[in-house]
Amino acid sequence: MRSRLLAVAASLLLAGAAAAQTGQIAVKEAWARATPGGAETGGAYLTIVSPTADRLVSVSTPVAAKAELHTMSMEGGVMKMRPLERGVELPAGQPVTLKPGGMHVMLLGLKQPLHQGQSFPLTVTFEKAGSREVTVSVAKPGAMGPGSGDMGNMPTRH
Repeated sequence: MRSRLLAVAASLLLAGAAAAQTGQIAVKEAWARATPGGAETGGAYLTIVSPTADRLVSVSTPVAAKAELHTMSMEGGVMKMRPLERGVELPAGQPVTLKPGGMHVMLLGLKQPLHQGQSFPLTVTFEKAGSREVTVSVAKPGAMGPGSGDMGNMPTRH
């Protein structure tokens, strides 16, 4: 009887662990705008859905000397951009979109211009879920989103 109870308890623990591992963070629609020659900064955008509450704490990429999480807001009729010191909160099950004019990834010290049709790796690091690499597709200059046909047929790796 006791061994049967231990077997049931062990099965429940294993099932719970397996269920927790199946809920991975989804990073989708990672894109950036093409930049003119000589530009030293750029922006990248993406949508994140986490099955559990987490926080995006940092980003990095080999195409820039530095990548930071930033936000833009209107203050007194002036657009202000600031780093997000504490990262980006990810409520459980709710999509969070980093987009032009709001929260975004700021690429500082670009090593070369970003050209429409190319792609580059971006490492996103989460407080609980750790790091993963996504592929960012480069859209035309001035693009406002990934689904407007601006990026050709570039796939986004999840």
